[in-house]
Amino acid sequence: MTYRELLKVQAERLEKAGCDNAFFDCSELLGLAMAKDCRSGAFESALDEQAESPAKSAFEELCGRRENGEPLQYLLGEWEFYGIPIKVGKGVLIPRQDTETLVELAVNKYKKMDNLVIADLCSGSGCIALALEKYLRCSEVYAVEKSEEAAGYLRENVKMNGSAVKLVMGDVLGSSCVEIIPECDLIVCNPPYLTGEDMERLQKEVTHEPEEALFGGEDGLDFYRTVTRIWKNRLKTGGMLIYEIGMGQEDDVMQIMVQHGFENVRCKPDPCGIMRCVMGTTK
Repeated sequence: MTYRELLKVQAERLEKAGCDNAFFDCSELLGLAMAKDCRSGAFESALDEQAESPAKSAFEELCGRRENGEPLQYLLGEWEFYGIPIKVGKGVLIPRQDTETLVELAVNKYKKMDNLVIADLCSGSGCIALALEKYLRCSEVYAVEKSEEAAGYLRENVKMNGSAVKLVMGDVLGSSCVEIIPECDLIVCNPPYLTGEDMERLQKEVTHEPEEALFGGEDGLDFYRTVTRIWKNRLKTGGMLIYEIGMGQEDDVMQIMVQHGFENVRCKPDPCGIMRCVMGTTK
């Protein structure tokens, strides 16, 4: 059997299991098993060769794990976010394209400013902090995370990308953590925002991600209430707070920010037209 034939067989297997992007996923996993970039000419040329036993076995094992719902990103161990390679795995939230909306918004707003001080709360893999550091002129970028497991990936990503992002271990809902961070021009936060009802209806592969990075309280708003209240004083006058939000949460989150004195509070949609970010500035 050639690699091309093997790819077809396994793609059909994943498709029957309900995988929406079966051929894409299988191509990525075959590339991993063969130690070749699946977008390269070398990979394409090798597809018509006879499948060698070690690569074949590794590929079939990976496809079995994918069939059981393990996220593709965890199997690959790395995923791209806003043009940056990010290491991921069990214990950390997977970077998603939705979140690039927040980065794009911040980059467009602050691209002409120098010496920015930025804090990324609930940083996880550090993908947002790393992207902002890369595309903005920053003097300091802080990534705040309480999970030791997630922080392990964050440290790897800082090192892999030659970054100067500073990891701060702590709970963003605790006041002691706030005191560590200097006054910021910009605070960004992609908090847990799924509701209790959302958690009961999770897709199979999302159940592999850490619950503490997903569940935002019964109404999904716990982090927005507390973070807004205790972090607003870490912003300089005119500084901005930007949140990622879940579908349909924009009115509630905007109201929370207005209640805490933020001005120019508004929301922004992602490329699919779903309101994905809420932002506001301090007086």
